[in-house]
Amino acid sequence: MYCMHINLDPWQKKFIETKGDKILCCGRQVGKTEICAIDAAEYALNPDNPHPILMTAPTERQARLLFDKTLRYLMDYYPKKVITKGRLRPTQTKINLTNKMTIYCLPTGQFGLGIRGLTIGRSYEDENSRVALEIEEAIAPMLLTTGGARIKLSTPHGATGEFYNTWINKDGAYNSYTRFSITSETVIRDRKLCDTWTKFQREAALKLIEQAKSRMSTRQYAQEFLGEFVDDLHRWFSDDLIDRCCTLKRSEILTKKANYFLGVDIARMGEDSSTFQVFMRTPYHVYHIDNIVTNKKLTTDTERKILELDRKYNFKRIYIDAGSGTLGVSIFDHLYPLMKKRIKAINNAKRIIEYNPGGEPTMAKLQKEDLYDNLRALMEQRRISLLDDDEVKFELASVQYEYVKKEGQPTKLRIFAVPSADVVEGMIRGAWCVKERLNKFRILYM
Repeated sequence: MYCMHINLDPWQKKFIETKGDKILCCGRQVGKTEICAIDAAEYALNPDNPHPILMTAPTERQARLLFDKTLRYLMDYYPKKVITKGRLRPTQTKINLTNKMTIYCLPTGQFGLGIRGLTIGRSYEDENSRVALEIEEAIAPMLLTTGGARIKLSTPHGATGEFYNTWINKDGAYNSYTRFSITSETVIRDRKLCDTWTKFQREAALKLIEQAKSRMSTRQYAQEFLGEFVDDLHRWFSDDLIDRCCTLKRSEILTKKANYFLGVDIARMGEDSSTFQVFMRTPYHVYHIDNIVTNKKLTTDTERKILELDRKYNFKRIYIDAGSGTLGVSIFDHLYPLMKKRIKAINNAKRIIEYNPGGEPTMAKLQKEDLYDNLRALMEQRRISLLDDDEVKFELASVQYEYVKKEGQPTKLRIFAVPSADVVEGMIRGAWCVKERLNKFRILYM
């Protein structure tokens, strides 16, 4: 049984004690990854379980989150059970235990081709609401001869897909699953105070919950923090559109004579990822050349990265997130003397800012919806080719929209993505390069 030194919520204890197929549908930051890591580790330590464990998610980064927490738990409480030397020592995709148990970590990708061929005793499927039906068909046969179990965990992502079907037990086809649901509010409010959950943490978390309520629409909050399936939330980029456009390999298109552009989304300190999206524009088409992601970097690191990429590509334009109150403002100010009019600041919430030394900046309204609409239009009109990259495709699929209606106010379109769309935020800026050529090459696009 799990280490008694760990303080678990009542629902987490019940989750570990439950055998067989399980589905965990919940709000953000309730501890679902942590409890699945403990559950997987304890299963792996049991000598009566001879078959390997597989941990999957749509992208490598997500799959490794659960995998790394499992390894950390094993090393903290059962270090002698993990083989740490020689050819069987832990890697980024495999943990070997002394009882001959193996834990695999593999991203599913779009169609699950990279995970086929294994025979497993348990499957832990993170961000399951965001995987395609092909993944379901790839994993199910792996458990056919072992009597194994599937554990699906995720926050909802609209009332569609296999995760939703499993939760509602559509057509009675998912009777084997035990269902667990917990809201972020309940966890924050009811979790017992201890060394790892202090009164200060609880009060700070409650404040963040209140901020989320005021910032988000009722439907978005219900999905992300209450773990509810919401019918009125829709995808901005369809699967068919993503499949049709995400076809490029990084080495396919590259020439020094082309016009290159950079779209940058700058992370908030200590939170999201900064992303650098490189595009190449021709009179007829736009090509997505590279997707670069950095985590928890200082603004000086971000500046150096932009300069490094500029030396390589000699960008015609660099578009960065530099709206009022963002970290991008300081980066914009530092880089402008070096790049002058080649660097432009785009705040996807409000406006484009044209730098004007010695005077007020020139501003023109540009709504976030304009940036997203431009990228989707390019995709629909087959005027842009994007990278065949799991991270790119996952984040495009994560973007949702809704129409928000308030009494006495006009209906507003709201676009959002959870947990994040940092890559897409960089892409919508980089893809804006086409707007500077529409008038000149208008006939080519008609």
